Amino acid sequence: KLRNTLSAKGLKPMEAVNADFNPDLHEAITEINAGEEMKGKVVAEVQKGYYLNDKIIRFAKVVVGK
Repeated sequence: KLRNTLSAKGLKPMEAVNADFNPDLHEAITEINAGEEMKGKVVAEVQKGYYLNDKIIRFAKVVVGK
């Protein structure tokens, strides 16, 4: 019920895994060797990020491949 209410008010979770790393949206916690295909992409999400009416209210904390 709480999630439905927050969603109705404009709260949306940020999709970060397998996306290109963007310092405007993500906060890099660490880098790991992940192979050539995951270089510069988000490998894992440590803490989920959120938008409120298309404005970032919490950045996603992520692990980036190098």
